[in-house]
Amino acid sequence: MKKPSAMKLHAAAILIVFWLGIFTIDTVKGSIGSQPMRKFSCVNLSTQQLNIRKLVSYEKREVPVEAIMFITTKGIKICVSPKEKWVQTAMKKIDEKRTRGK
Repeated sequence: MKKPSAMKLHAAAILIVFWLGIFTIDTVKGSIGSQPMRKFSCVNLSTQQLNIRKLVSYEKREVPVEAIMFITTKGIKICVSPKEKWVQTAMKKIDEKRTRGK
């Protein structure tokens, strides 16, 4: 029996390393891509009163601070204190729009 030449072993080793590299990259990309995106969290609260007509939605946030996150017609997310009177009014108006739309 003939022994495989050093050149053939070298080529086989390169192919194995190449395929392992491709497999590893594909696996890493898949695991990162399958993770859910982090939710937007409120760290700073805006003190400015917003135009209620430009608000389309809101979400209640409790971590890291208690806040209401308003979403504008342009998709901008702004966090405000839930204790402000205008915030309560805006939330009611958005809720009314939602119930009328159904």
